[in-house]
Amino acid sequence: MNKSLSEQGFRMPAEWEKQRSVWIIWPYNKNDWPGLFKFIPKTVSEIVSIVSKTQTVNLIIKTKKDIKLIRKELKQGNYKKNNVKFHVIASDRIWIRDSGPIFLRNTKNKKKIFLNFKFNGWAKYKNYKKDDKINTFISNFTKIKKIDPKIKIKNKIKRIVLEGGSIDVNGKGSILLTKECLLSKVQERNPGIKKKQYEDLLYKYLNVSNFIWLNKGIIGDDTHGHIDDISRFISKNTILTAVEVNKKSPNYKILNDNLKILKNSKNEIGKKFNIIKVPMPKPIYIKKIIVPASYMNFFIANKIVLLPIFNDKNDSRVISIFKRNFKKRKIVTINCEKLIWGFGAIHCMTQQEPS
Repeated sequence: MNKSLSEQGFRMPAEWEKQRSVWIIWPYNKNDWPGLFKFIPKTVSEIVSIVSKTQTVNLIIKTKKDIKLIRKELKQGNYKKNNVKFHVIASDRIWIRDSGPIFLRNTKNKKKIFLNFKFNGWAKYKNYKKDDKINTFISNFTKIKKIDPKIKIKNKIKRIVLEGGSIDVNGKGSILLTKECLLSKVQERNPGIKKKQYEDLLYKYLNVSNFIWLNKGIIGDDTHGHIDDISRFISKNTILTAVEVNKKSPNYKILNDNLKILKNSKNEIGKKFNIIKVPMPKPIYIKKIIVPASYMNFFIANKIVLLPIFNDKNDSRVISIFKRNFKKRKIVTINCEKLIWGFGAIHCMTQQEPS
C-alpha cells in the first residue's frame, strides 16, 4: 500500500511552469568572495529587485535589523516593496538552489510538498550545517510538508544527498544529470549508491523515467559537475547546451562529448530533442583561479529570464540566442563577473516555488 510519491501523482515541475515565488538568500559570507565581497550585495539586490517587479521574492536574512539596510539597497533597483518578504533564517551561503527545497506538485489534486534532500556542502566544505536546516524553517513558514528522501545502504537507512543544481527536468519525465557529480568518487555525495539506484530513487521521488547522463561539468566548477552550468531544458523538447569553439580549452572536449550524448538522446516518448548550442564566454580567472563562468546558469522566472553575462564578446550573441528561444519572456541580463568568484551565478542562488 506504501505508494511512492510518483505513484501518488507527484512530480517535479519544470522551471518555466507557473511560480508562486522565488527563494533567495542575502549574502553574508565574505569568505566566498575574497577581496570582492563589497560588490556582491549590489548584484544580489539587483536580482531581487528585478524579480520583485513581477512576482514574490522570499528573501532569507540573518537578523531583523538588516531589513532597513537591505530595503535601502533594493530601493536603488526600484523594487516592488509588497513583493519582497523577509525571513530570518540562519544560513552559511547564498546557494539555495543546492541547499533549499525541491518542490513537487501533484498532478491530480494540485497539492504541493517538497523534498528535503540532505545538504553536505557539496562533499567539499565544512560549513554547511545551517544551510542543511533551512528547509525546516521554510516548511514551517509555508506549511508545506517536507519529505526527507532516504535509502537503505548496507542495512543502514541514510538521508540522500542531492543538490538542485545537479539535476534539470522538463516536467514530463526527462532529467539531465552528470556522471561526474553523482557517480564519481571525488566529492562523493552518497557512497555506495550506484547509477541504477540513483535512477530508481529519482523515479520514486521526482517522477522521472528518462535519464540523460552527460559526462562532465566545466573546469572551475567546485561542485564537481553540476548540470546547471552546462545543459538546461527550456521547454519539454528543447535543450540549450554550452559549447566551446577553442580547441585548446580544457572545456572543448568535455562539452563536445556532452553534445554528442545529447544529439543521440531521446525524450520520454522516444523523439529526438531540439539541441541549441550556446557558446562559452572566454575563461575568467580571478586571483589566478579559473571560475565556472557559463551562460547556462540562467534563471527562468514567470515573465523574465535572468541571464548572466561576463563583459565578453559572446554576450551579445548569447542574448540573441535567448531572445529567439524565449519569445514570451523578457531577457534581463545581469553582469556576473564578480558574483562568479563565489563559484556560482543566478541559477545557483535562486529556488522557485511552483504555484
